[in-house]
This record gives sequence, C-alpha cells and structure tokens, in this order.
Amino acid sequence: MSEQELQQRIRLQLGSSPVRLWRNNVGALRDERGRLVTYGLCKGSSDLIGLRQVLIGPEHLGQTMAVFSAIEVKAPKGRLREEQRSFLELVERFGGYSGVATSVEEAARVLRLS
Repeated sequence: MSEQELQQRIRLQLGSSPVRLWRNNVGALRDERGRLVTYGLCKGSSDLIGLRQVLIGPEHLGQTMAVFSAIEVKAPKGRLREEQRSFLELVERFGGYSGVATSVEEAARVLRLS
C-alpha cells in the first residue's frame, strides 16, 4: 500500500472518532511570474495534522478541549527525515500528540485511541 493510500485510510477510519485530521501537503513551486510559493504548515510538518478531543479534569470544570495532533505516515521501509523528527518532537513538547504510523492501528495509538 502506498503512503497516500495509507494516509487516506487513516483519515477516513479515525475521522469518525473524537479526531479530525487533514492532509498537510508541504512543498514549493514557482508561480506564473517565477516567484517561489511555499505551501503547507512548515518544512518538516507531518502528513496529517488535526485535533484530538479530550475531556479535561476538574481544574477546567470538565470542559472538552482539542489537542493538536500530528501523524507522519510512512510506508514500512520509509525513513523519517530530521526536520520531520524535529516537528514531531516540538508537538510533543507543547503537549500535543505526535508520532509515525505505518498502519491505521499505529495512528490510533499515536492519538491514544487504543
């Protein structure tokens, strides 16, 4: 299965849970005037980004809040680039959920759904 197919499966299968994930294409191209246009969240940002709903404890009076989530999708032999690793570590340091997934089950573990 290609990374693109896996990304789509993860998005569709986990999208009915308390998670919303969006495809994050990152790259650059030249416009009709030759200017470089970059797109995506930032260099190294994950393939899938989104929100994971969590119930907060008494200190927030039981409010439901969203936690930023990032999943880097890789084929079984895929390699994580250093800027991707740095992005995942940043998300974790700031309290988000992040990780690498080579299957829907691994993505669910990253999002703490299983």
